[in-house]
Amino acid sequence: MLKSNNTILFSVVIPTYNHAHFINICLDSILSQTYTNWEIIIVNNFSEDNTIELIDAYKDNRIKIINFRNNGIIAASRNIGIKNAKGDWICFLDSDDWWTPNKLQVCHDRINENVDLIYHDLKIIRNQSAILSRKSLKGQKLSSPVLIDLLVKGNFINNSSVVVRKICLESIDGLNEELQMVACEDYNAWLRISQITDKFLYIPARLGFYRLHELGYSQKDMSVPLRLASAPFINILNENQLRKHESILAYTGGSYEYKKKCFKSACLKFSYGIRYGNTLIKLKSIYMLGRLIFMKFVLIYTSQNKNS
Repeated sequence: MLKSNNTILFSVVIPTYNHAHFINICLDSILSQTYTNWEIIIVNNFSEDNTIELIDAYKDNRIKIINFRNNGIIAASRNIGIKNAKGDWICFLDSDDWWTPNKLQVCHDRINENVDLIYHDLKIIRNQSAILSRKSLKGQKLSSPVLIDLLVKGNFINNSSVVVRKICLESIDGLNEELQMVACEDYNAWLRISQITDKFLYIPARLGFYRLHELGYSQKDMSVPLRLASAPFINILNENQLRKHESILAYTGGSYEYKKKCFKSACLKFSYGIRYGNTLIKLKSIYMLGRLIFMKFVLIYTSQNKNS
């Protein structure tokens, strides 16, 4: 049975650091929500720009600022926001992302006793256009048991799309704050929540926008924190499931090796993805391996021309 209008208080947790050039778009998207029973908890990592000045200009008592030094661990900021939340439902939103005006209403209308965590698609916003790059961060419906599906398929739950019961986050003692797990602490949280509930709901709609930065975590081998995030749970997988999980790590590591021009290592990892991965990982690995082969022929051709 759905709850009546405005009976649910959504607590929107927004960590931020020196995002004055983005924060207005983020906050305006919440102020423009058709569903109005919300609060915003901004956890400011002592920004050195005019972030605080811009936030103060809103003069809205639904917006709360907490100054907290997170020492590079964004999970710590999110945990502070969760602890100070008054609502029974937590919404995560990064300060450079934003939502469509109907985001909260759509999520509200789907909340019932069979839902503990909601997620949806996000449209990718780039500084420069990229013809062959994907346009959306798409989620995927998860099958029961969700824990195994998350391990085998990987993390399709995008942080700035998540609406989750506060009690679920409290049950797992919040997000993991290990430095080595930075950028994958959200995946680890979804895995731990799936140990206590299978009530995950995917909404196949783009209800928000994800700003993709050229640098970000692209300079980091994401297979390392990804492996750390999933390590406590892989003992429940059978041999075939474990290979599919490992293929995700292999593809992720191969993509990093490719960017670093470590082509031999990348080739081995993409080959593993082709052999053992699910359909998506196979296709992505084939594509990347094809790029490697093409690049190799280009290098050989260039070298021969120089020597001729």
